[in-house]
Amino acid sequence: MTNNDVLRHIRYAFDFKDPKMVKIFGLADYAVNREQVGAWLKKDDDPEFKACDDAALAAFLDGLISDRRGKRVEEQPQAPSDEALTNNVILRKLRIALELKSEDMLAVMALGGRPISDYELKALFRKPGHKQHRDCHDQVLRIFINGMRLRLRS
Repeated sequence: MTNNDVLRHIRYAFDFKDPKMVKIFGLADYAVNREQVGAWLKKDDDPEFKACDDAALAAFLDGLISDRRGKRVEEQPQAPSDEALTNNVILRKLRIALELKSEDMLAVMALGGRPISDYELKALFRKPGHKQHRDCHDQVLRIFINGMRLRLRS
């Protein structure tokens, strides 16, 4: 999934409007305007479409965490800017934002249409160098966001 796809799917799942999206970016101290957010949310074939980079999506996810859980009082840890934003990192940030435990994650995945085992779930959250680490594929992330949408809107 591209960063724009992730942003679109999350916006739809949470039913965010443009002002709320701008506010979430602001919670992560990432300045955007409504037009910029609108360009990221356009379809890929639209002439006004702009690609959303990793830094912007990471800021949105950090802002979502702050929006859902409250802003941290101490200084926010800064992730290395050269680190790529993987599906595993996106899944972890969504898990933190929604304050989901393993059982909740398994329920969301089942609701999304693909039940996974506890072992598979834990493998998605292991560090990349760990021998049990598994990459989160686009389909798994899509299923999780779809399950999250069904859970939030029901």
